[in-house]
Amino acid sequence: MSLQLLTKPGCHLCDEARMVVETVVSQFRSVHAGVAANIQVQIDEINILEDQELLNLYGEEIPVLQINGKTHGYWRIDPIRLLAALEETVS
Repeated sequence: MSLQLLTKPGCHLCDEARMVVETVVSQFRSVHAGVAANIQVQIDEINILEDQELLNLYGEEIPVLQINGKTHGYWRIDPIRLLAALEETVS
């Protein structure tokens, strides 16, 4: 599973989103230590200022969290909703 966190420098909401994503993924891995060992969760942070297409698409909506290339949420990342999305991968 691939998570992409679209951010830009100096964005306080991006800092908050990064912490939420890292915390939820860590919690997910702890709860599913045996099962999740077979599930790769990759988190990539992408600076939209380095990609004009992403900047045009998401310039005012960042941070944006994508799961496997599909937009999961933006601005404020809901930890409960994110955990539920991760849980769906093991059910």
